[in-house]
Amino acid sequence: MSQVLPELRFARSHEWARVEDDGTVTVGISDHAQEALGDVVFVELPEEGAELAAGDEAGVVESVKAASDIYAPISGTVVAVNSILEDAPETVNGDAYHDGWFFRLQPQDLEEVQTLLMDAEAYQTHCADED
Repeated sequence: MSQVLPELRFARSHEWARVEDDGTVTVGISDHAQEALGDVVFVELPEEGAELAAGDEAGVVESVKAASDIYAPISGTVVAVNSILEDAPETVNGDAYHDGWFFRLQPQDLEEVQTLLMDAEAYQTHCADED
């Protein structure tokens, strides 16, 4: 079973969101998603300053098996991207929840984290239903 961290919130499309102390929201893909993709070989990230609505395509992650779109789990402005992934996309496979984060948003409405995204328990059920 994939690791699911209880402090994170999850989108149905397998992105996770973590609210940081400064009010920004860090986004990545779940351990379940990186396991399903296999070895990640390329990550395309959004531009800093990009305005994203919840559900907008924000980038692409490619593996030896497939390419998959990355979606914004909530609405906001991209304030940082994880440039480590440009040279070391496999970081996502090694640590999807920490070093392998994708981008950080300044949310338009922080409430979306609670209203649009699943808690860890609901996400685990979602993943089990997909399998």
